[in-house]
Amino acid sequence: MKYEKADDIRKLGLDIIEKLNLNYIDINNVFFFRSYGSKTRRVIARCHSMSKILQLALCRKAIYVIEIISEKYDKLNEKEKIKTIIHELMHIPKCFGGGFRHHNLVSRNYVNKMYKKYLKNKV
Repeated sequence: MKYEKADDIRKLGLDIIEKLNLNYIDINNVFFFRSYGSKTRRVIARCHSMSKILQLALCRKAIYVIEIISEKYDKLNEKEKIKTIIHELMHIPKCFGGGFRHHNLVSRNYVNKMYKKYLKNKV
């Protein structure tokens, strides 16, 4: 696997955070990477975090990494790319503590609702 910083994804992520008023997300502690060479069949992107014990050991606040699987994500149309980033950002809980919001809270319907809100606020 190869990883590189994804400034284009970061720019989109910042725009989404702003337009959807996701003020609880500390953008200084969210990083965006593009990976190459994944063998995954279904995954387009992943959200990673630093566990609480690592935060304590390293005297750091929570850190989240949004990983985009290049082979899947780069083929998507613009709408699906935006929805994918919304989906991954929705996994970050409001406490921004290192945990995750699971898929029972990050549903397709909720992502679609947030996508419509994003488009409305983009104008």
